[in-house]
Amino acid sequence: MEEIKIPFTHKTVSVLFDKNLFDFIAETNHSSICLLVDENVFELHKKLFSPHNPLIIKSGEEYKIQATVDRIIDEMLERGYDRNTVLYAIGGGVTTDIGGYVASVYKRGINFNQVPTSILAMVDAAIGGKNGVNTTLYKNMVGTIYQPDHIIYDFNFLNTLPKVEWINGFAEIIKHGCIWDRDMFKELSENDIDNFLNDEKLIKKIIRKNINIKAEIVCSDEFETGNRMLLNFGHTLGHAIEKEYNLKHGFAISLGMVAAARISEEINNFYSEEKDLILSLLEKYNLPTRLDFNKDAIWNGLLSDKKRNGETMNFVLLDSIGKAVVKPIGLTQLKDLIAQVL
Repeated sequence: MEEIKIPFTHKTVSVLFDKNLFDFIAETNHSSICLLVDENVFELHKKLFSPHNPLIIKSGEEYKIQATVDRIIDEMLERGYDRNTVLYAIGGGVTTDIGGYVASVYKRGINFNQVPTSILAMVDAAIGGKNGVNTTLYKNMVGTIYQPDHIIYDFNFLNTLPKVEWINGFAEIIKHGCIWDRDMFKELSENDIDNFLNDEKLIKKIIRKNINIKAEIVCSDEFETGNRMLLNFGHTLGHAIEKEYNLKHGFAISLGMVAAARISEEINNFYSEEKDLILSLLEKYNLPTRLDFNKDAIWNGLLSDKKRNGETMNFVLLDSIGKAVVKPIGLTQLKDLIAQVL
């Protein structure tokens, strides 16, 4: 087990890399804990979770809403959890987002630990303190920035993770290569999803590398006024696509990255050869690069994005693989660009 310290503004978060969750629970012996567990993870590991009387939440983006948070809080109150209770958010990105949000508002804030069980949550969602829920029409519009005490990487959970969720998570890994780490992009190009599925050392190495990337970016800009915005590469259009077509997050972000690479080629002197390398890599990892779009629906979804600033949209573009930049694009120009690239 390796411990990694991430020094955020108001708290240093301890990342426990390759640590068994249930050993940690036994060792810490808190007076009161609440295990908030994704239903799929619970069913796969029922014997381990059942003695802890976990609070089970539904899987899927459609449950990442305020009603779910209200139900969790009501049940926590009924169980008598107090301000000394430590919440464990155990699951993928939806669970870690909801868990952080609940912890930040329950009794005006309680301690909590993130336990990401999917690739996507391990490399992205669980790191950085962003959490929250979607509203009826819009994604991630309600939430807080609230850091956990620990992020616990128990790789036993990956043994039961479906292959489609490995693919889903690798979209965020590829994104990190595109915006920040050209060498990692090359490493990904030299492997494929099955290499990582079948090599424990290889997957741990790439996850460890992505923890470093996400931590470096967020620590330099915890409240998203500069570098942290680079993490939105592919997400501006991706979120609109995800909402409209009910795609998995990584699949929608893959399509968003394709569009962002093409827009980079159009207005940012991004080489077409590098754009083609990105498309090839996404396809190599079984991520989508084509979809027949309803352009009006996507545009309407895009207009609600929180990165919009009046008549412009902050858009993440590439100068080259491994180097990204945020540029404001006028809405009229952006609509024309989207018509070209989708």
